[in-house]
Order: sequence, then structure tokens, then C-alpha cells
Amino acid sequence: MATLTPAVSSQDHTLGPKDAAIEIVEYGDFQCPFCREAYYIIKQWLDEYENRFRFVFRHFPLTEAHEYALDAALSAEAAGRQNRFWDMHDAIYDDQPALNDGLLVRLAKTLDLDLHKFSEDVEDKSLLIRVNDDFESGVRSGVNGTPTFFVNGKRYNGDYKDIPSMFPR
Repeated sequence: MATLTPAVSSQDHTLGPKDAAIEIVEYGDFQCPFCREAYYIIKQWLDEYENRFRFVFRHFPLTEAHEYALDAALSAEAAGRQNRFWDMHDAIYDDQPALNDGLLVRLAKTLDLDLHKFSEDVEDKSLLIRVNDDFESGVRSGVNGTPTFFVNGKRYNGDYKDIPSMFPR
């Protein structure tokens, strides 16, 4: 069974308690329709199971298949510099069928981001390095498609919809 490499750190985007008994890491692509489906299911879990798990998102843009996946990842990271990563994450998945460069700027406007800073940050090479580091960690962890999930550091090969059965009561 594949192991998550590296382990979750303070550099990751997380939701939920740090000391949760269950930690779910998703390697996702903002243009992947299966990731969009998973996004809605995970949102439901976050509402329904509140503090029973910690969710971590790592970028795995499949750029050969998805023209805007990398731009979307960079946009989410740029929004993160304004403490709005999760808002952009959600907005991109919500509007995924219309994903293009213009949409990403419109979402930044809708989120009331500083557009000048957002535009500069999207071009910042350190954000590209961040996204590439996530991608490389996925490769080292045995990820070969999206979405791929790890539960408590081990690759989850079953139907991810069954993961809540592991949550503490």
C-alpha cells in the first residue's frame, strides 16, 4: 500500500482539527470532473461530520488532459495569499464547467480579492514551485490520476464514498 510522501505539514491547505483521528488527503485537479464530484461529497462530509476528520487538499493538475488545471491551481494559491484559498477552491469547483482564464479573474473579483496583487501572485514563480511540489509529492506517493485519496497516510484504494465509515462516532 502506497504511503503519503511527505506527511502533512503546516504548508498544506487543511480544514478540520489538527488532532483529528482521521486525516484525508486528496490529490486533485480543478478541471477534473471526478474531482468536482468528490468536492461536493467532501463538502457534505464537512457539514455532516464536522470535527471528526481533517481534510487536506494537494494539487495534482493533469495539464496534458486539462488545459486550465494549472492556471486554476495557481489562482487558488494566489487567493491563498489573501487568506482565501478555500473560497477560491470552492468557487472553481462550483463553476468548473465554465473554467477558463477569464473565469478565474471573475472569481477573484467576486471574492473581492485585491486584483493587482492576485495578478502578480498568479505569475509568481514560487507559486508554480508550490504546485509542482504538490504534484511531485503525489508522484512519489504513487498517485497516477485524480482524485486520489490517502487516509491517515495510506493510499485509499476503495470507493472514497465509503471513507466516512472510518470516522469516529
